[in-house]
Amino acid sequence: MLKKTLTRRSFLTVSAMTAATLALDWKKISAYAAKMGPLEKYPTVVIGAGLGGLTCAAYLARQGIPVTLLEQHEIPGGYATSFDRAGGKFTFEVSLHGTSIHDNAPARILSEVGVLDKLQLVELPEVYRLKTPDMEIPVPQRNPEGYIRLALQYPKMWKVRNMTLADLLDRHVQNEKLKETLSALWGYYGLPPSKLSGFYYATATGGYLKNGSYHIKHRSQDLSYLMAEAVEKAGGTILYETAAEKIQLKNGAVAGVATSKGETLPARAVVSNASALTTLGKMLPENALPSEYMNKLKSFRPSISSFIVWLGLNEELRGKIPGFSTHVSSGRGPEADYAAGMAGDIEKGSFSVSIYDNVFEGYSQPGTSTLMLLFLCGYQPWKRFEDDYGAGRKNAYRREKERWADVLIKKAEKQVIPGLSSMIEVREAATPLTNRRYTRNPEGAIYGFEQSMDNAFMNRIENRTPIKGLYLASAWGSPGGGFTGVFRGGELAFQEMMEDWGG
Repeated sequence: MLKKTLTRRSFLTVSAMTAATLALDWKKISAYAAKMGPLEKYPTVVIGAGLGGLTCAAYLARQGIPVTLLEQHEIPGGYATSFDRAGGKFTFEVSLHGTSIHDNAPARILSEVGVLDKLQLVELPEVYRLKTPDMEIPVPQRNPEGYIRLALQYPKMWKVRNMTLADLLDRHVQNEKLKETLSALWGYYGLPPSKLSGFYYATATGGYLKNGSYHIKHRSQDLSYLMAEAVEKAGGTILYETAAEKIQLKNGAVAGVATSKGETLPARAVVSNASALTTLGKMLPENALPSEYMNKLKSFRPSISSFIVWLGLNEELRGKIPGFSTHVSSGRGPEADYAAGMAGDIEKGSFSVSIYDNVFEGYSQPGTSTLMLLFLCGYQPWKRFEDDYGAGRKNAYRREKERWADVLIKKAEKQVIPGLSSMIEVREAATPLTNRRYTRNPEGAIYGFEQSMDNAFMNRIENRTPIKGLYLASAWGSPGGGFTGVFRGGELAFQEMMEDWGG
């Protein structure tokens, strides 16, 4: 862990040091394995083929531990997936905007599981672009000094670990527009500056600024397929269209998993990439967990969700509109934009426009373009459709979905892409209910639990649960959401399992 004697370090240095400190100690892993005895005595079931589950499963399989991965969907990846429309003319990315897989912990993890050298990464033209009513700022790649020149370096980093991002900025910055600029990536972490850990924001953002931001060629689905292939090549088994229903216990410890196919898989350990609320609150026998632990778990909130519009255009935009991922602020500040998102006030909230063809030539077919419009939003505005949606009565739901899509398209046309409406050939939209349907995440959460001050970074819920043999490896555990977070979550779960078995 970071030492309490930490004094004057920039957020960039802290980010790099954190990644190095948390690397796996393979000598210890080997020593643990040597003490375990026959590995066939350690059958493990991984619930969910999101990136966290895939990472942990790949480590375990490469170690020689029998692993069976259950995935309710027909493909791996969770949010790291893609889908086709118009007979394959357009292939839409579900979640990825940019990821910092370069000379850091995620790159090391992917290398250790045998995926990195097979992955094609394309450096984005810029980290992001901020557009407000009175300014437009592109943040350059791998130029942290340029970013720092906007305002400051963070002295005495350890002392800000209990400060919100708003508190941190208030201490050092007076100009309100500059505060908005420095906190522009709040949406990547799902909370506004007043609720978001300043330490967490600084270390995560520092990674982007130092290592750069990249896209996966051609889509994040390529990464997920490579991860699944790594699991299977190492001897693991993946069962698609098979959900975990119940986790069985014996003498308070994991004993097996009952599946949706009516089978029971024996297990000495279970690793859950599913939501912590579902895993611990619905899959376990009643009263299996200490009441104090469950009360603490219930005090944590699912993160913000999203409303997304994917657009297939009949014109090429590459090079005509600057930037790849443009964050469009309302000009009222992050707090007001967050409140608008939670309330479902799409007319007043901020949004982003991602022009994927500006990432690399050939992203779309000739003569076409692929866009994503994103509005971060709460679940409450869509909760009123929950029962009808589940029963297949979707007329009112679809009307509201199309209304939101119309608003978002008009805003993007006015502020980023003139003439957008006339170019649309294919459009598709997804709501928090869509997210919940495909991931089973409560409230359609996209980042697991909120990164609130009582559940962020070093205070984050542990991946090792009170149930012997049960671990979390997802955005819901430590360190949290995003590609980097779930890679680390899968790695940490593997490390803890080896410690528990052979330590």
